[in-house]
Amino acid sequence: MSEYFLVRDDGFHPDDGAEPVVLTADTDLKSLEEHLDHELLAIEFPAMTDGRGFSIARRLRQLGYKGRLRAVGGLIADQYAMARRVGFDEVRIPAALAERQPEEQWLFRADWQDWDHRSRLTG
Repeated sequence: MSEYFLVRDDGFHPDDGAEPVVLTADTDLKSLEEHLDHELLAIEFPAMTDGRGFSIARRLRQLGYKGRLRAVGGLIADQYAMARRVGFDEVRIPAALAERQPEEQWLFRADWQDWDHRSRLTG
């Protein structure tokens, strides 16, 4: 089993070994324009409770970033839809997490474009 997997809307893929420029959760939003010309950026999530990476991804897309965005670190399947909505293309997870949260759990959240939590609150 590979040490890491890339999660995309169609499931698990072997880590492609690409070495992206990594932005940490405390990256200054004012410095993001310096990274717009990179083909692949990874944004680090130090813990699943730390959502700063979502803000960084959203801001990069607002600034016009067209490359591939990869979330790395402490994300879980429940956060996949949010990651996709703010602009991530994929999430890199360790094999140990893939065992605890198999592909089906991630695919269940791959309907991120249609998911609307507010519609579930009516009634």
